[in-house]
Amino acid sequence: MNCPKCGCALRQNAGFCPGCGNAVIQPPSRNIVFCPDGKYRWVYEMSLLKNPTVFFLVWKIFFFVFLGIFTFIIILDAVNSYDFFPDRLLGDLKFFGIFVVGMTVIVAVSVLIYAAIMGGKYCVLFEMDEQGVRHIQHPKQIKKAQALADLAVLAGFATGNLSVMGMGMNGARTEMYSEFGKVRSVKAYRRRNLIKVNEVLNHNQVYAEKEDFDFVLNYISSRVPKK
Repeated sequence: MNCPKCGCALRQNAGFCPGCGNAVIQPPSRNIVFCPDGKYRWVYEMSLLKNPTVFFLVWKIFFFVFLGIFTFIIILDAVNSYDFFPDRLLGDLKFFGIFVVGMTVIVAVSVLIYAAIMGGKYCVLFEMDEQGVRHIQHPKQIKKAQALADLAVLAGFATGNLSVMGMGMNGARTEMYSEFGKVRSVKAYRRRNLIKVNEVLNHNQVYAEKEDFDFVLNYISSRVPKK
């Protein structure tokens, strides 16, 4: 294997590069492999039934889209109705509450269907070096994900629903790369084995097993510019 900084050949289990003196960080377990090209690689399989990350992501997208629409409706009602408060406002809030409950049920069923199609697992390969981290959907699931994304885009186009189209086009992405120099924040969700690497318009989700979580989190955090 070679040093990720200068390219010098490294001895097995070397702690420092003989060429530039750069510290070589050894992975904490066999789950993560330090490859000859200077990149750390690992595969993570997420249970779509046990890990609620997908459910929360889809739910938040729908919630905030509808919240924006609902806020606009409230403003129109307040301007155009003399009897807006309290009866009209309470009616609007009741409708919003019913919609959120219904939306939650629909999202939960959708995630269950997605989990069934994907075999209950979301499999992803990660590559990480000094410059950034790449999230690559495992090849065995790419065709399924692309087919689902195409259906979502077509459904959104047919109904004029921009939020569904946006979700579909985002789902069509089979990989995502985060350059450490452009990252604005790093947030850890240890119970879900999730590290969110956030740029301005790019939000990468990095997963690692419990025994590797601190290694991946510290590696990323130490290379992201301090704000």
